[in-house]
Amino acid sequence: MLGKFFQKPQKEESDRVPQGQYLTKGFPVLTYGATPKINIDEWKFKVWGLAKPQTFTWSDFMALPQHQFTADFHCVTRWSKLDVKWTGIKVTDFMKLIEVDPKAAHIMEHSYGGYTTNIAMEDFVREENFFAFKVFDEDLQTEHGGPMRLVVPHLYAWKSAKWINGLEFLEREELGFWERNGYHRRGEPWAEERYSSF
Repeated sequence: MLGKFFQKPQKEESDRVPQGQYLTKGFPVLTYGATPKINIDEWKFKVWGLAKPQTFTWSDFMALPQHQFTADFHCVTRWSKLDVKWTGIKVTDFMKLIEVDPKAAHIMEHSYGGYTTNIAMEDFVREENFFAFKVFDEDLQTEHGGPMRLVVPHLYAWKSAKWINGLEFLEREELGFWERNGYHRRGEPWAEERYSSF
């Protein structure tokens, strides 16, 4: 398997690849459960919890400034892909549209299909995080999370929810799907925060 689909990082790449990771030659698709089919015309994105309830359409998102991003992508299943080129909307630009209670310290990401993953506000509201709708200049395909997914480059990819459709703002941490099933609460690749210790 190693060699056909994956390879060890070259010496000049080693400072970009966390311990225990291998570089992929493709872009593997890993999904738990059925892949939802979402029509852009019917796509909705909701905000609630410790935030003023709001619902956004696809057009609302597309009206925000769009940017090109190049980021490395690390999956907990030990593959990494360097220099992934995305098109998307900065999390920080989206946050300007919503009113969040100062007590909110955590977020539950919600997706079409029922997937959830938790993230701390300090990990979420960062300039390098974005909502992606294109990859390598092509519309984001459904199997990769299209029409839109979150991308949080500094955490393992399960925190970058595919098919994202909402944010629930919370005062205290609650665990999402994989976190309830043995994955680490935060998931930082350089610390190899793969699995929970309890």
